[in-house]
Amino acid sequence: MNIGRRHMMAGMAAGAAVAAFGVGQTTAAIKKYKNEDFYKDGKFNAEAAKEAYYEMMKAFNYPIVDRLRSADFWTLDFGLGKFTEVGMAGIFWVNNLKNNYFGHEIYLLPGQMIPEHKHVKTADAGPKLEAWQPRHGYIHIYGEGTPTPGVEERIPPSHRECCQARVEKKLLPGEVGELAGAEQWHWMKAGPEGAIVTEYATYHDGTGLRFSHPQVKM
Repeated sequence: MNIGRRHMMAGMAAGAAVAAFGVGQTTAAIKKYKNEDFYKDGKFNAEAAKEAYYEMMKAFNYPIVDRLRSADFWTLDFGLGKFTEVGMAGIFWVNNLKNNYFGHEIYLLPGQMIPEHKHVKTADAGPKLEAWQPRHGYIHIYGEGTPTPGVEERIPPSHRECCQARVEKKLLPGEVGELAGAEQWHWMKAGPEGAIVTEYATYHDGTGLRFSHPQVKM
């Protein structure tokens, strides 16, 4: 993870604020779900998943604007059938190819991960670069490099064999973590309350998305 001194100092201040004022904490308990809550007749139930995220948003006092009730708000189990372990919801607030910028909100239920992936150069755009800022809850982000001691036991079972990004960093609300370099493997995982994360990035071209898990599908 590419975290400079200025980011480290800001992160320390943010951490102090979290400890003192409970920034990003829920005002109600997050409901605990079973994986089968999100499948019907063996198929992923996207509407049930969305309702779970809306419940999490309400617990965080996060405003559910009209656009979050529209088709712009999407959710995926990435074809693995393990939504409570591997899944997410998101909304692309903006994705501007001409001026090369992107604004995305990521929603993760408790303990949920985004599968390991990278963004490669395409015919239309360079490799996507990105940074993440938790708004509610916290996340661990994972990037390439010398593995963090003990990280193996924290990699979800579905990814222990294929995971390449094993440098771990915890991000609290107000802290920002950056992708260390272009076309590098990375993933993230929510803490026990779930998380809402703002992503800042260059243009997102879905054709440049690659996953390390051979069975992941969009």
